[in-house]
Amino acid sequence: MTDLTLLSALLIGLAGSVHCVAMCGGIVGALSFSIPKDRSPLPFELAYHSGRLASYSLAGAITGGLGQLFSHQIAGGMAILNVLSGLFLLALALYIGNWWRGLSWLEKQGAKLWRPVAPLSKRFIPFKSPAWALPYGIIWGWLPCGLVYSSLTWSLAAGSVHQGALLMLMFGLGTLPALLTLGRFSQQLRPLLAHPRSKQIIAVLLAISALWLLLSPYVMAVKA
Repeated sequence: MTDLTLLSALLIGLAGSVHCVAMCGGIVGALSFSIPKDRSPLPFELAYHSGRLASYSLAGAITGGLGQLFSHQIAGGMAILNVLSGLFLLALALYIGNWWRGLSWLEKQGAKLWRPVAPLSKRFIPFKSPAWALPYGIIWGWLPCGLVYSSLTWSLAAGSVHQGALLMLMFGLGTLPALLTLGRFSQQLRPLLAHPRSKQIIAVLLAISALWLLLSPYVMAVKA
């Protein structure tokens, strides 16, 4: 896995942060009401997002491990996964650029698995300490999200458990600016992230990364 791949994962999270605000904004808002009034909200918010990123990393480790098994069992398995990841990265670029919204069906499928899990989070609110916000974030890290699911499919080609976890961690870090500043600097940040030009610039960069991922084996073959 190259630095370009990790940068692409970070860009996916950053470009999709507006989507995250739409999906998770209510959760983050509820989070603020669960924090004791006489306590600083930052430790609670950091604990929540640490839990969320831990879930992303765990999911990435699982898919990275599955991809590693597949590549060892199937001849040319890694090449197949690289093509699959390139196609999904291209699909993500189209999704973020608002040129094609087909990935939204993933969220509908994930909602079926999410319904029995969501009530577990209520056991941890209101928060007695930041430690209570950590499992709350771990649970909400499994919220159905087309961007997360697509990135997980991409992490199948990461090559190993730890590489898959690292890729999803980078994706999660990309979502932090919007979610951490929600309620503080949202007036300034959200218009910038929501502007079609900003999203389309990042989408074009992701599309270029996807095309390079798909075409690089052929380029290397021609050079050889």
